[in-house]
Amino acid sequence: MIATKEKKQSIAIQGGLGSFHHMAASHINGATENKVVPCIEFEDVFRHTADVAEGAGIVAIENTIAGSLLNNYRLLDRFPVQISGEIFLRIHQNLMALPGVDLSGISEIHSHPIALAQCYVFLKKYPHIKLIEAEDTAMVAERIAATQNKTQAAIASKAAAEMFGLNILARGIENNPENYTRFLQLEKMQHETAGRKASLSLILSHERGSLNKLLSIAYEEGLNLTKIQSLPIIGKAWHYRFYIDLERENPMNRVWLEKVFGAVTDELKIHGIYTPGKFLET
Repeated sequence: MIATKEKKQSIAIQGGLGSFHHMAASHINGATENKVVPCIEFEDVFRHTADVAEGAGIVAIENTIAGSLLNNYRLLDRFPVQISGEIFLRIHQNLMALPGVDLSGISEIHSHPIALAQCYVFLKKYPHIKLIEAEDTAMVAERIAATQNKTQAAIASKAAAEMFGLNILARGIENNPENYTRFLQLEKMQHETAGRKASLSLILSHERGSLNKLLSIAYEEGLNLTKIQSLPIIGKAWHYRFYIDLERENPMNRVWLEKVFGAVTDELKIHGIYTPGKFLET
């Protein structure tokens, strides 16, 4: 579980109650006493975390099938927040509709685009059914229940089906059983921490061998780079910012990281130092 403070927090999530973000938030210690704030956009989650007193947030950052959520990396740069923890949730996707409706009566399937991407192997068996992208998995389930639309189905969690009284037509329709989403816990950037995992973003000198120097230093310091993601720097053609997750057996702190990487980077941001997350079932 992600460690959190004992004081009550207002935790923003992308999506509604019954969403996978809601499940991720429920794994935080003391989450039953925390106020969950559903948001449509990821940017609203970051803004809530930065601006609201005792604010916190939960955001997905990558999935083993659909890949990285690239805009969330940019949002980490824009907002004064820090990563204070992570969890990896096993995502089970389910096709659901109103009670009494079967698959033959469905003309549209609605869900978040990431969820649709996770289920394309199943969905391509039904080319006559129109796929509709929506803002959130659980919100779609809620809308079908509210409108009583018998021609629509949703792809969402088992919890969403139970919460909104829908019948599951097909269970576990994700493409691969190793379907995990990594969620980050966000807090205000206000205190120093130490831990065995760190998330950084950096800009390297635009010269030959600069990335190789960085990787050599990481190797020499006994660091395991678990993620490297590059994004173009807007306004500077063919220049990139690298987002890096790394782990170490011994705890790291900000001073140590700045000493190790400061000399080989033109710009270094430390987005969080925390304990590596656990793999959990939904």
